[in-house]
Amino acid sequence: MQFTRTQKQAGAWTLIALLVVLALWSLGAVLTPFVVAAVFAYALTPVVDRIDRLSHRRVPRFVAVIIVELLFILALAGLVLMIVPVLIKEVPLMQAQLPALLDKVDATLSPWLADFGITVSLDMATIKAQVVKYLSANSAGAASSVLSSLKLGGSVALTVIGNVVLIPVALFYLLLVWKPTVARVLELVPPRVRPSFDSFTHEADQVLGQYLRGQLLVMLTMATFYSIGLSLFGLDLALAIGAFTGLAMFVPYVGFGIGLVLATLAGLLQFASAKALVMVAVVYGTGQVVEGFYFTPRLVGKRIGLHPLAVIFALLASGQLFGFVGVLVALPASAVLLVAIRRVRASYLASKLYRG
Repeated sequence: MQFTRTQKQAGAWTLIALLVVLALWSLGAVLTPFVVAAVFAYALTPVVDRIDRLSHRRVPRFVAVIIVELLFILALAGLVLMIVPVLIKEVPLMQAQLPALLDKVDATLSPWLADFGITVSLDMATIKAQVVKYLSANSAGAASSVLSSLKLGGSVALTVIGNVVLIPVALFYLLLVWKPTVARVLELVPPRVRPSFDSFTHEADQVLGQYLRGQLLVMLTMATFYSIGLSLFGLDLALAIGAFTGLAMFVPYVGFGIGLVLATLAGLLQFASAKALVMVAVVYGTGQVVEGFYFTPRLVGKRIGLHPLAVIFALLASGQLFGFVGVLVALPASAVLLVAIRRVRASYLASKLYRG
């Protein structure tokens, strides 16, 4: 059986793609810091280029890279220092408020069920004791587990520390050589396919750039919105939960859902009344409308065009195959794949095979 040149090229590219997927799957843990650094480098390279242009090339590129990376690290450190102390202070207070919440639930639920002829006898003293014991045991167990891991040089602790050190180093070098590296890769593309390849990469770059930089602005804007909204209702953990909800939106639907649950639990523990439900409905309902109908269309745009079901499938499939790296690159990779699918579809519709 004879294969045409096009079929051979398609088979070769398919084999290369499968090998890349296999390598990613096999080396997922090793590649994590490099993939994270590459995503950050792609998003921050325009900032470095802008400093170059504003300084008229008088500032060496490595100085511009150091400035951008330091500002980026300071911003991340500021967020961590803003959220973690609040959680450390407030979580024990929430545990202390839990017995009062259980009493409130019992006092509200029992009469309501009695109206339907349902009699429920709850031993609230035993339930409270068990819940508090469970939470205390898990907190102590988690702390002792962390300490044990640190003392024994556990793999998890070493991995986290290694990534914290390696990601900034990799980010620095990637920002420094990003453009020359991309240029060398493009030199490998055969001249006969260069026009179509350049057109594809230009469109993919526009989609990716619009998504990554727009999504970052949406995350920061919504983190501020949720923090202020929850603060207006008097929630003690408003800053921590609001910032988490906004920043976790890099994983669509999942981040919002986790933030919604955290806000509901924190509100019930603090207020022990319907005020918690009103707070969540107003803040998160308004936030979802504002984000979905204003910020995302304006800052991210609709160029990616992924259906919500496609987004959920991409996140679950990539997370299952590649772990955290898969979740991180699921939507950008899906956006590039969508550009390729659009071009293949347009080529097919314009071909003689479709017209018959």
